[in-house]
Amino acid sequence: MENQDIKIINSVSEYNKMMNHETLHPLVSIIDFSKSNPISQYRRNYGFYTVFLKDVMCGDMYYGKNNYDYQEGTLVFIAPGQVYGMSNDGTYVQPGGYALIFHPDLIKGTNLGKNIKDYSFFSYDVHEALHLSEKEREIILECFKNIRLELEQSIDKHSKSLIVNNIELFLNYCMRFYDRQFITRDHVNQGVIGKFENLLNDYLKSDKPKNIGFPMVNYFAEQLNLSANYFGDLIKKELGVSAQEFIHNKLIDVAKEEIYNPSKSISQISYDLGFKYPQHFTRLFKAKVGVSPSEYKTLN
Repeated sequence: MENQDIKIINSVSEYNKMMNHETLHPLVSIIDFSKSNPISQYRRNYGFYTVFLKDVMCGDMYYGKNNYDYQEGTLVFIAPGQVYGMSNDGTYVQPGGYALIFHPDLIKGTNLGKNIKDYSFFSYDVHEALHLSEKEREIILECFKNIRLELEQSIDKHSKSLIVNNIELFLNYCMRFYDRQFITRDHVNQGVIGKFENLLNDYLKSDKPKNIGFPMVNYFAEQLNLSANYFGDLIKKELGVSAQEFIHNKLIDVAKEEIYNPSKSISQISYDLGFKYPQHFTRLFKAKVGVSPSEYKTLN
């Protein structure tokens, strides 16, 4: 898709106007799409956080580099600056479901503002959307209702903290539901972990460390068609360690084997594993094993 197909929408009021909604607060809105006019299909770049609750099947949606066919009862999270939308074929569609949109300025200086990065699902790919059970959907709609009720009050000194606290509560529920999704999709996750281990083993056996460099989390996430954040969260949930730690541990296992090879120097081993500088390898080895590679060689 060409860049000119992307519509940039920076403000909450601009989005409300497009969706035929009244602006009750300049930095936050709850949209009920059943009250919107039909909209043309195109890709958008929002200047605010967006959470869509899709209640109808509405065709292929583009998000980042991928497209995705929505199911009913799906929550999708979009951070400011991400490109999102439908393929532009000139038709108009009646959207269904709801959206929560809030501008980064709303949460500046708040607890949520400090911790927004912890809600890593804002950086997941669209095919890693949250699929809700009926009960979960009811809870989400209740959260939206409470935010909407607060927006309908006259603005006073309590408004901001109550609105932000309700958004935070909603996002905490989403964290819980994602945890549930990681567990209920356990068989799928196990498949991902198996593929990751195979990819990592193959990587370390090949010339890739020397040519591409140290094995990075992003590389494996891309190979598995997952966003780095979703992949990292899945590994942490399943294995109890971060993806990076898992890679480090595997590297050290391989290094220990290589150290027994009398024809290989410590420097050679470090280059073979993708380290630019032997001292970086030595530092990691010592942190993991408790002794330097040379001491390990002497001990064994």
